[in-house]
Amino acid sequence: MATTGSEPPETDFPRGIGSPATRALAAAGYTRLDELSGVPTAELAALHGVGPKALRILGETLAERGLAPLG
Repeated sequence: MATTGSEPPETDFPRGIGSPATRALAAAGYTRLDELSGVPTAELAALHGVGPKALRILGETLAERGLAPLG
């Protein structure tokens, strides 16, 4: 299903990270939380729309699911 600019892409990221972060991650090729396991924090922080709050929530969610933390 195609998305418009206002709809976040279909992912399994926590909703709390926000639509801009979800879109930025999807544009970078990430659509599943497990794909972020071990990815350097600096790499994700460099994406426009991914801020400290999104990084914190992603890190917490990775830990809750027993996945490797952000690098």
